[in-house]
Amino acid sequence: METNKEIKILFFGDLVGKIARKAVAKYIEELRNSDTCPDFIIANVENASHGFGLTEKNYNELSQAGIDCMTAGNHIWDKKEIFNYIEGAEKLVRPINYPQATPGLGSRVFEKNGIKIAVINALGRVFMPPIDNPVDILKSEILKLKEITPYILVDFHAEATAEKICVGRYLSEIGLTAFVGTHTHVQTSDEKIINNMAYITDAGFCGSYDSVIGMEYLTSLKRLTTMLPERYEVAVNPPCVINAVEISMVNGIASAIKRINVNVDMNNEELEVNVEHNSV
Repeated sequence: METNKEIKILFFGDLVGKIARKAVAKYIEELRNSDTCPDFIIANVENASHGFGLTEKNYNELSQAGIDCMTAGNHIWDKKEIFNYIEGAEKLVRPINYPQATPGLGSRVFEKNGIKIAVINALGRVFMPPIDNPVDILKSEILKLKEITPYILVDFHAEATAEKICVGRYLSEIGLTAFVGTHTHVQTSDEKIINNMAYITDAGFCGSYDSVIGMEYLTSLKRLTTMLPERYEVAVNPPCVINAVEISMVNGIASAIKRINVNVDMNNEELEVNVEHNSV
């Protein structure tokens, strides 16, 4: 492995529904035809199948599209067929702080082009379902993985920004390479380097631009105003917004993180780059 070679990781925020799957696949195809193709691609997929969970068919579809690793969250279990294929899904990483008997793996080491990259998924605990303490579990796993590779990324799937900021800062002090928050579907503009670690509170989401975090406006409004258990419906109107971050690193040290906000019009399959395309 070339330890001094710069590598780039592209991380897509939560994919919501078919419109996101198709747009992300198109975006990756465009990257392959350019000179800016990343070395490794990650996507959070807990909402990829009609907004709730991940089917095996969609897992295979995203894998064929060029995604190297898929991270998850509390909604990964919403499609019950997950239990039929998760043990054989070698690209899927579920939250590590579920009980030990939970199917699947909470961290994986991937090798691509001679480079080993470790990915850990974890759930936060503030305003989230009861779950094991992620801090000690993450520390232990990071120290173990550092014996294998200097490149370690955490997808921290959490609700509260303060929890993400605090946990991220703590993990930066023990040598984590990148900390990417997910779950809120709202991209934050606080990308930065902390103690040689790339950080962003939330990568955002991929889904219909004209939506409420990927869901239809009217059904979301009815649920909020009546407080009745109205069924959420995935918004499908184009264009599709793609929120992502590109992280550059050398020998386990992050050198840059770039926030990406791209609109993909699937009607004419053109990519329109938004002004929110920043880097530090």
